Amino acid sequence: MPEMSPHDAPGDDAPESGNLVRLAPGVSVRPGVLRFTFVSSSGPGGQNVNKRATRAVLRVRLDDLPLPPGARGRLRRLASRHLASEKGELVIAADEYRSQGRNRAACVERLSELVERSLRAPKPRRATKPTKGSVERRIAAKKRRGETKRRRRTSDD
Repeated sequence: MPEMSPHDAPGDDAPESGNLVRLAPGVSVRPGVLRFTFVSSSGPGGQNVNKRATRAVLRVRLDDLPLPPGARGRLRRLASRHLASEKGELVIAADEYRSQGRNRAACVERLSELVERSLRAPKPRRATKPTKGSVERRIAAKKRRGETKRRRRTSDD
């Protein structure tokens, strides 16, 4: 099956074919899984803003993405601000461009970046121990500071 880049994502009116939208290495979805809607955009564009619905809103259910179990949880954390509360649906919007096609591609690109980041397992943190020399230096510095304070005391204390 041929794969497509995020910039070649077909719209809602594209016929369901064997083409897949590639989101990350090893993660591809059917175009029908990505649901796009278009609404009026804000920002520059003159009267075009008032006449055209160019803001793209991408909706995709997390359950529809073929991700490993660990990646699904990481994606949920990474995209927490994009999640629709009760549906488990990811909502990504783009309105930087004046055309639906470019805004649609921007949405798919953002989804692709989130999926790629979720596939990378975080580097495990390993507990470290201070060196013997650093412990000795710290204790010696504390002793010096305590001695300085002790010398400042008056004999009445």
